[in-house]
Amino acid sequence: MQTPWQRLLPALLVTALTVTACTQAPERHLAAPSLLATPSSTPSLSAAAVVPGGCGVTQVLEGGVPAWLDEAGAHNNPDGLPYAVATPPIAAGFLFGYPLRAGHPNNPANKILWVVARPRGGSALTISAHPIGRAAPLVTTIQPANSSPGEIYPSIVDVPDPGCWHLDLAWAGQQASVELEYH
Repeated sequence: MQTPWQRLLPALLVTALTVTACTQAPERHLAAPSLLATPSSTPSLSAAAVVPGGCGVTQVLEGGVPAWLDEAGAHNNPDGLPYAVATPPIAAGFLFGYPLRAGHPNNPANKILWVVARPRGGSALTISAHPIGRAAPLVTTIQPANSSPGEIYPSIVDVPDPGCWHLDLAWAGQQASVELEYH
């Protein structure tokens, strides 16, 4: 003869397994894990699509802005623009002047809105650019930390020659890099 606990044990096990299965966090499939600013941040639910224009180790993306990027831009990032996430993924640039063009184009200009995941702390953003595989020519641009909302730096990044350019970003003790194609 079974005790009341022995009779209840199968029902308790089924209930416990059902509750556990129903309360576990859903599995997330990330379209591009390199978009993460920290291990705990996640991209938005829509996936980012790779578009032409990246080079070297950088991909240019549209849509699916990562949560850290949305937060750093004070939920005010431009919609529908291509963007490139830096390495490490603590900065990204929204490409207003897409595709980027060598020289000094003005319609549209090579406008890039940089959004940084780590606080600016009043520090300017220094952008140093050179062709991949070469040290020269070197183009340096400094953007003050005087824009808002969010951790943003609007910039114009012009380079003299077409090709794949490596851009080093530095602000408030932070460093990241991105590689972009100029036509």
